[in-house]
Formats: sequence, C-alpha cells, structure tokens
Amino acid sequence: QVQLVESGGGLVQPGGSLRLSCAAHGFTVDDYAIGWFRQAPGKERDWVSCIGSKSVYHSPYYRDSVKGRFTISRDIVENKVFLEMDNLKAEDTAKYYCATDLYYTDCAGITTGILDVWGQGTLVTVSS
Repeated sequence: QVQLVESGGGLVQPGGSLRLSCAAHGFTVDDYAIGWFRQAPGKERDWVSCIGSKSVYHSPYYRDSVKGRFTISRDIVENKVFLEMDNLKAEDTAKYYCATDLYYTDCAGITTGILDVWGQGTLVTVSS
C-alpha cells in the first residue's frame, strides 16, 4: 500500500528549528519527486519545497519565503524525506504535508499540488 506518514511537528518559539520527516511506504523515495506543502488556518494550501528523483539533476525547489531557512533532503536507507526548518517565523505556522504522484520525477509537476498521494499532515506552531 502506497502511503506517506509525516512526523516532527510541534510548538517552537520564533527563531527556533524543527525537522519534519516524511516516511514513504510502498515505493522508494528516490524514484519520484516528493514535495512538502503547508496550509495555514483559513488559507489555501501552498507548496513549500520539492526534491526531484535520483534520475533528475535539478536543485531542490523552495518557495521564496523559506529560501535560506528550509532545507529538503532524502535518506534512501530510511526511505524518508526531511524538511529541516530553521529560523522559524510566526507565519510558518501551518499544517505541513508531504505528497507525491508516483509519476513525476522532477518538481515541475509536484508544485501544482494536483497529486495522488498525501500524508495526514503534521502541525507546526511557531509562537512565543
């Protein structure tokens, strides 16, 4: 069964860090592009970052508001994708999801958000 499971969310003070994990089941994380998305209360879901498959040689994608603060990575042994979030701000508060489509190998399609496989999400709250 193809499944994504996020973890690592929590409450953190502004300026703090969190590391989100996305565990993949039923497929290998380096075969497809995988993205992170977030949805803040009352707002639409936005893509945050994306990492392409091992066959695609492009740099990870980041939305402008998180560039320099967030880092996406992949661990093939653990079959997980991570989102390291540093210097967190109140506006980063949202539920974070990882997603893929088992079709796209690069990130161009992932950023549309029209994807078949989504995790249940993990909540990140940045507050003092």
